[in-house]
Amino acid sequence: MSEVTTIPVLPCVSMPETLAFYGALGFEVTHQQTTPNVYAATRRGDVHLHFMGLKRLDPREAYSTCLVLVPEVERLHETFSEGLRQAYGKVPVSGFPRISRMKKGQSRFTVVDVAGNSVIFIRRDAPDDDDEGAAGSSSRLGRALRAAARLRDFKNDDAAAAKVLDVALSRKEEADAPLERARALATRLELAVALGEEARARALRAELDEAPLSEEERAQIRPLLDTVDALQRSQR
Repeated sequence: MSEVTTIPVLPCVSMPETLAFYGALGFEVTHQQTTPNVYAATRRGDVHLHFMGLKRLDPREAYSTCLVLVPEVERLHETFSEGLRQAYGKVPVSGFPRISRMKKGQSRFTVVDVAGNSVIFIRRDAPDDDDEGAAGSSSRLGRALRAAARLRDFKNDDAAAAKVLDVALSRKEEADAPLERARALATRLELAVALGEEARARALRAELDEAPLSEEERAQIRPLLDTVDALQRSQR
């Protein structure tokens, strides 16, 4: 079975736009035709993706998905993001096309092309959804953070993740640990920036600035805020 190769064939509306998008990710076109049907083959290393023309395809209603197992994802995400920045003037994190955001330790990210196809790049040794969401605090805020992470990183649903955190953050309780609340605030801040909620982002940043954290605790939050800052720079 080691000689067996499986190649997904994904639909597209505009072949030139699709090939330009994947070209920005470093894929090369190995075959292209317009008759008897619109078809193209691309390749990036050992990853092969083929495309077929499909008229009247609406990217908002596309469900085609492909999983790609790779040795690592963080540097690959950086490479893809830079390629998209050069092609589109900024890193697209919403709409079509887009690339999902990446935080340190994350095991996967999603690329959504101009036709709405989702290609999910997963670190080969990554745990599955349930395993990755099982670790961490069992507190109310901890559970909300894990639920939001699953929605953001696995379902690619920022809006739903934001709602989960809004509900949790609205209930201030004495048992809430300041550091855990700060983590929830920082995570919600990133989502606010991604969703274009400028007023919400300012309010969250202000609350974070006033959070009763020690210097050591603020150092633990800093990587989350670095992710937010990088996202804001990518959108300029």
